[in-house]
Amino acid sequence: MPIKLWVIFLALITFPVLPAQAQVAAAACKADDKTCLIKTLESLTATIPGDSERDQTWRETAKLMTAAGMVDEALTIIPKIKTPDTQAMTIRGIGMAAAELKLPKEKQDAVFKQLRVEADKITHAPSHAIALTYIGMSQAFAGDDAGAMATSASMTNAALRNKAYAETAEIQAERNDLPAVLRSIAAIDDNGYKDKELFIITKIFSDRKEYAHALEIAKLVVNPYQQSQAYLYILTKQIQPDKPHEEVVTP
Repeated sequence: MPIKLWVIFLALITFPVLPAQAQVAAAACKADDKTCLIKTLESLTATIPGDSERDQTWRETAKLMTAAGMVDEALTIIPKIKTPDTQAMTIRGIGMAAAELKLPKEKQDAVFKQLRVEADKITHAPSHAIALTYIGMSQAFAGDDAGAMATSASMTNAALRNKAYAETAEIQAERNDLPAVLRSIAAIDDNGYKDKELFIITKIFSDRKEYAHALEIAKLVVNPYQQSQAYLYILTKQIQPDKPHEEVVTP
């Protein structure tokens, strides 16, 4: 075999021809050209042979795409993922990153609508429910409380629906929105679970030094023991603010 043909043969064995969609991975990108690097990453990810490794890389790529403003491109990643729970986590990653972009409402609504479309394609029931919970959390994080409530209300599993309301309430507490928290908490129809969540919300407001809000939430706890622990937490954070977090009372 002539030397040139032999060199070509070795090159093909060592560096197999990438599929058409991955050819851009071979192109050189400048270190500060984030768009080029992300597209290269996308192309390289398609060539990863293992499902788990490929899915996890797709997930992280989609999150980066969204953070870089490439939201539409990120949404196209979800159907490429084979594992249902990784699809759900990707939906969460895109949703939370999109919320941080502070998109115009029309665009934001379109993104969450598409995330719901992709979530509803997940046939694994637990992963589907988790995906909906994540969409609701992302909507709450973006300030779309009506959307978050609607997403949570659409869940048929009562326990998971209550969990979605609770997750939404925690995000609303983190942004110090007491009226929104009260609406989300009121939607929980399991009194035992509601009391536990009210204690969590009391802690969030207390840790933020929003003691008046914390007290309003603590007053709603029905179980006497859990309500007493909520009061203890509020008082401890005010009287002994330097006490290590793990030593503050927890029911």
